[in-house]
Amino acid sequence: MAGKFECYKDKKGEFRFRLKAGNGNTILASEGYKSKSGCANGIESVRKNGIDPDRFVKKQTAAGNYRFSLTAKNKQIIGTSQNYKTASGCNNGIKSVGRSAPDAAVVDVD
Repeated sequence: MAGKFECYKDKKGEFRFRLKAGNGNTILASEGYKSKSGCANGIESVRKNGIDPDRFVKKQTAAGNYRFSLTAKNKQIIGTSQNYKTASGCNNGIKSVGRSAPDAAVVDVD
């Protein structure tokens, strides 16, 4: 099953997207965008930057979990991951973005 981007409007009225892997797990979530077109541009940026391992920044949280952010060429964060219990789980999440994003469908969620 292929991955997909879900585009939705949050409680503040901002547009956001989530990248879901083929198994339905969310692997990347965006910041809020003022417009739907801004959200669409964010999705295209994930498609472009998600295949470059150098665009990922990995961090360990104070609680000992791991997470990553995907950044654009200008170092602006495009999206962040969930928390992972292990570094290898975090690395697998990064690989999943690279596999899922390029061909993922975009679905509007109400």
